[in-house]
Amino acid sequence: MDLHVDRLKPPPIDAKSLADMCLGYLAENPEELGNFMSMAGFDPASLRASVGSDSLGRGLIDYFASNEPLLLAFCANQNIAPDSFMRVWAKLNPVG
Repeated sequence: MDLHVDRLKPPPIDAKSLADMCLGYLAENPEELGNFMSMAGFDPASLRASVGSDSLGRGLIDYFASNEPLLLAFCANQNIAPDSFMRVWAKLNPVG
């Protein structure tokens, strides 16, 4: 194992951190935030009340995973490989 190469790899992303980044991205993109809120049935008060919950986190990750242009823009903005994002999504949505 080459320790030098391992130091260059970013640490794996966990679902909570990824969800927080997704929410931050939406907060910076009001039109997309409105689309998410409409699709998920949130109003501003219910969204605020849900911040930090597992269900909101899963919903955010699902929303990005289901919208490829948004996913790619998010990943480029956050310097995250799309396959890293999708690995987190897959852990939340196991097949079987």
